[in-house]
Amino acid sequence: MFSNLVYNIAHVNALKTKVKGLLPIRTQKFSIILILVIFLVACTIPESDPISRVNLSESGVYAADIHARSNMVVYSEVSGEIKVFDLDSKKQLYSWRHQGEGINLVDNVKFSNDGEYVVTSDSEAFALWSMQSGEPLGFWRVDESSIRDIAVANNGRAVLIGRSDGVVMFFEPETQRRLDFIAHEEKINSVDLSSNGKYALTGSNDYKAYLWDTSTGQIIHVFDHPHRVTTVLIDQNAKYLFTADGQDKAQIWDAQTGQAVTRLHFIERQLIFTAAKFSSDGKYLLTGSPAKRLALWEVATGEVSAQWRVAPNDGPAPQSAVVYAVEFDGINPVSISSNGNYAIWPINQKD
Repeated sequence: MFSNLVYNIAHVNALKTKVKGLLPIRTQKFSIILILVIFLVACTIPESDPISRVNLSESGVYAADIHARSNMVVYSEVSGEIKVFDLDSKKQLYSWRHQGEGINLVDNVKFSNDGEYVVTSDSEAFALWSMQSGEPLGFWRVDESSIRDIAVANNGRAVLIGRSDGVVMFFEPETQRRLDFIAHEEKINSVDLSSNGKYALTGSNDYKAYLWDTSTGQIIHVFDHPHRVTTVLIDQNAKYLFTADGQDKAQIWDAQTGQAVTRLHFIERQLIFTAAKFSSDGKYLLTGSPAKRLALWEVATGEVSAQWRVAPNDGPAPQSAVVYAVEFDGINPVSISSNGNYAIWPINQKD
């Protein structure tokens, strides 16, 4: 069983490797700016009762990810701590930090698809952690521009870094190989990696999403949007891709051909996604939003199959409930929100 370890990056300076670049630029977490349209739409969905709920943090969480097969959650808090929680034993396994003193906000935390590694980032640096040992495998500083989003491949073999200067950096920790993808013209909002690390999907403020080969940087498919692309997702079975902009286009694509499969159908003028996941059988897409909304979509039709409204806490945690991560626990959707709640939802609930 894992031991409860606390690791501080300040204690592992020998592992730090500086990635060449210029001056760091501070960034902020994806801004939670909810316009009235989104708020009113969210209120039309009644607050839903989950099958079960676990509060992971009384003060709320700043970023989170779920690995359903191992029943683990990783999340960061406003204090700067990064915690790994075992949902089976209901125990905290690890507590990590990016620096020894002060508050260093960790904007992004992501599991590899195999659940063996976690990558975390603040605005200027990223770290790779082993889930077996709880130890950091490396800590790298990115000086060129601030980090916007991250992803990690199976076995921790590769990390993908989306930056505010429009560059996406592909990095292999073991070999130190680095490839900079420079096709985007504006800041990156979302990135994802295939499980084997061979393909990357990236979305930007330039209204484009690209699927590209990480060995060469060659573009495989281009996906155009009428607005800035805010969310991208690769189906880990390599069947589908998902891209969404900050307005009204959310599209599922065939990963092999690049052709459109279906477009999500919703009546809102704006529907922003903060999390997305394909089901293992490829029949459903689960999404979360900053407006407390969790929705299950049929891939074949783009129609909503079920949806839920995440309730805020009664206690001191933030009364908002931005859905940071979604997954499938067997057939049931699961989520973790900014209020610190991990919840399992009944599959038969419809709007």
